Amino acid sequence: MARLESQQSSALPEGTTRIIGRDAQRTNIAIAYAIASIVRTTLGPKGMDKMLVSDLGDIVITNDGATILEEMNVEHPTAKIMVEIAKTQDKEVGDGTTTAVVIMGELCKEALKLLDQNLHPSTIIRGYTQAAAKCEEYLNTLSQKVSIEDSDSLEKIAQVSMGSKSIGVGNTKEYLAKLIVKAIKQVAEKKDGKYVIDEDLIKIEKKAGGEIKDTTLIQGVLIDKEVVHSGMPKEVKNAKIALVDAALEIEKTEMDAKIEITSPEQMSSFLAQEEKMLKEMVEKIANTGATVLFCQKGIDDMAQHFLAKKKILAVRRVKKSDMEKLARATGGRIVSTLDDLTEQDLGYAGLVYEKTIAGEKMVFVENCKDPKSVTLFVRASTEHVVAETERAIVDAIGAVSSSIEDGKFVTGGGSIEMELSTRLKKYAAEVGGREQLAISAFADSLEIIPRTLAESAGMDAIDALVELRSKHQKEDGKYFGVNVFNGKIEDMHKLGIFEPTKVKRQAIASAAEAARMILRIDDMISSKPKPSSSKTPGPEEGGLED
Repeated sequence: MARLESQQSSALPEGTTRIIGRDAQRTNIAIAYAIASIVRTTLGPKGMDKMLVSDLGDIVITNDGATILEEMNVEHPTAKIMVEIAKTQDKEVGDGTTTAVVIMGELCKEALKLLDQNLHPSTIIRGYTQAAAKCEEYLNTLSQKVSIEDSDSLEKIAQVSMGSKSIGVGNTKEYLAKLIVKAIKQVAEKKDGKYVIDEDLIKIEKKAGGEIKDTTLIQGVLIDKEVVHSGMPKEVKNAKIALVDAALEIEKTEMDAKIEITSPEQMSSFLAQEEKMLKEMVEKIANTGATVLFCQKGIDDMAQHFLAKKKILAVRRVKKSDMEKLARATGGRIVSTLDDLTEQDLGYAGLVYEKTIAGEKMVFVENCKDPKSVTLFVRASTEHVVAETERAIVDAIGAVSSSIEDGKFVTGGGSIEMELSTRLKKYAAEVGGREQLAISAFADSLEIIPRTLAESAGMDAIDALVELRSKHQKEDGKYFGVNVFNGKIEDMHKLGIFEPTKVKRQAIASAAEAARMILRIDDMISSKPKPSSSKTPGPEEGGLED
């Protein structure tokens, strides 16, 4: 047997490293737990921040799970799987990345204990699969309904989602939550009796300077460009907006052409012809009654002059994504050639104006009649705070959108995880067999969320868990969770701590799937030669002590 294994190893190229069986599982589990431990301390409103410095010296200060893992630049393949979980969670539901990664790390840690008791990985995987399916079932029965009209509940969901981000004090989160819910309601569309929300239609523009409370919701679009000519009006009321995806320039010919000019008269007539063509282009725009022009391509200096004479406010080189948002907000249509431009293609906005903010000129398109695209203009004192506020807003938009699309929410503060854990332990006893050990381990893993919340609030984690368990054993105790602000175990429903069911469902499903994937690996073959200074992490490394 040993000879066979050595022959297998000799078949591999020189410099290849191989870790087999239990050692491979232990190494992967150690790495998964180490990554989860890094992000674990960021969980909840009292969570800590991480400072990440890139190779180029760029600094990011955040406690957003997805951002931390993305910026960490991990090397190990297992660590890369963790990053994938965070990205999936972020894309699917826009929130709950830290929860997913922390639960996964804990599932791996609990699996290691079972492996040490000589439980086969296949048995653990079976138990984890049953537990994850049961969690989804329980989540559906524990959820409460929410609709797009229920602004109060949606604002609470937004506040909880932003709760872990350190964005100001006082009622800042309440203020932002109101803006976010208003923005989402504006862009939500009803299809087949269900609401669909395209989050891309909520543009987030940010500028440092001012306070977080200076953040505003613009019923329209904010373009980070300036008006092209100083002679143009800087403000247009009741604007009729032309959206053009064509250059207001004399385009060069496709092939190389040569024009021979032999006299000054020919030169002046050539220039006059060019001027005439540009003037005709401007006339076509002016004849439709347009008072504002947004151009995706360039605008010639001469064309700018004619537009200024016609009192048309023009902006050039507008991004394609911004052009699409302008079309949705103003009701206009993007035309590819000026010959196609008619009065029917024009959009409408109550006010278009240029304003200098933090030393940069920007064009505001406001007061659209029924905008299907809006802009959240984020302000804060410094670049780092602005970036973190933006991350908080993106998470909250994801959470509120998920709640509206799914129509369900659960209570937060670790109450839902504790209730799922309590129910899973009862279910494990019913299942029997070796799988019950895995199901019970899954239940213990879910307790990491209330435990971490208690730890980050400076509470005694064991006392908090004991009290929570006793509350959840009672019929009316399912809403009890950790109140991190006063360090007590309280009813989360009364406190209005709500989280989207979709976020919890996805977090548990992603964590279980990734844990199962890691448990299936019993052989790691790395073709990449290791640098002489580093060594392969052994099973004893990675520290699984709590």
